[in-house]
Amino acid sequence: MLLYHILDYFFLVFHTILTLFNLLGWIWKKTRLANFITLMLTGIAWFGIGIFYGIGYCPLTDWHWSVLEKLGHHNLPYSYIKYLIERLTGFDADPQTVEIGTVAGFVIAVIMSVYLNFFRKKRKVNV
Repeated sequence: MLLYHILDYFFLVFHTILTLFNLLGWIWKKTRLANFITLMLTGIAWFGIGIFYGIGYCPLTDWHWSVLEKLGHHNLPYSYIKYLIERLTGFDADPQTVEIGTVAGFVIAVIMSVYLNFFRKKRKVNV
């Protein structure tokens, strides 16, 4: 049982950090390429693997839900973001609003990451 509690906290921390990195990693020059890669992997999971398991599928969420079920948690929301909001704040957010916000955040992050990684001209510094 201790192992499941450890895994629960691992997924909570790792998945939350990955989510924040997906949303904000494009901001810093040194993390832009890694951010682009994690966004593409997220997109592949959501829209590629999601064809078979449901659009928006995330293996991390699936694995975390398996751990939480072993710990006796049931009726978990479809959205990890909804779960995260509830777990961290206790607020029961509207699922549709959370989904819209999640997709909007993802789209904005992808646009920014693609633009900054591939279309923004590099500035030359004159010395």
